Amino acid sequence: MATCLSSADRSFFETQGYLVLRGFYDVPTEIEPIQRDIYDIIGLVAQRHSITLKRSSYSPATFDAGYNELIGSNRAFGGEIYDLVKQIPAFLRLICGQKSDDLFRDLRNTEQSGIGTESYGIRIDIPNEDKFRSHWHQEFMFQPQSMDGIVFWTPLLSIIPELGPVIVLPKSHTDGLCLYEKGGAYADKTGAYQIGINQEEKVVTKYDQVAPLTEPGDLLLMDFLTIHGSGVNCAFRSRWSVQSRFFNYRDPIGKKIGWKASVTSGTNIEQVFPDNFIEV
Repeated sequence: MATCLSSADRSFFETQGYLVLRGFYDVPTEIEPIQRDIYDIIGLVAQRHSITLKRSSYSPATFDAGYNELIGSNRAFGGEIYDLVKQIPAFLRLICGQKSDDLFRDLRNTEQSGIGTESYGIRIDIPNEDKFRSHWHQEFMFQPQSMDGIVFWTPLLSIIPELGPVIVLPKSHTDGLCLYEKGGAYADKTGAYQIGINQEEKVVTKYDQVAPLTEPGDLLLMDFLTIHGSGVNCAFRSRWSVQSRFFNYRDPIGKKIGWKASVTSGTNIEQVFPDNFIEV
């Protein structure tokens, strides 16, 4: 379980609630196989719908070539690709790789880790599309396996400001679980996206904000109680990123509630934590 995590990194994560590890993943062997499969899947979905894409041959820098063209013909094709890329073996190897598991166990000082049902995937944040953008939230409210959890987030392309990096509120994890509401400001959204922090603006303004710019291979870690959200993508291409969530089976809160599955799996989080929800 030993890792090369420095004492400074460990201390930063504990106090700030997030950490960026540069070059944690090996790009040629761990990232590029995912990019290559995404390129091929885009082509296969296009063939399935008899669409001829105007794109060059595969390159890691433009692995998503043709995606904008494809969803421009029918937005639903993006949903097909979203579901398919989660089944790429190289992606599954990445999220449950030994070094990621070791890193989580080391940071949480536990010998038993888990990855929750439907707690992993590849996000595709389309330019200027707000419907599925992640607003301010704490991961634990949507992934209630254990409060002692960590988000693993890594980009599949270079994240520039225009792509809308993840925005993190340092030290917000130290204030515990927020009050939440369902509907209200997010009543026009669907599913889990309707759940938001009560008096969100008042809560968010209490903290500083950081938006790390990352490269493929970099790893952003966030405590399950750290408030964060997606930036607005105003670039010319989608923001592709890998997320997985590790949890600690031995966390007493997780054990008490029975290591619940994610909200997207059907868990009624209002019933699990009624004291943390208010009527709107």
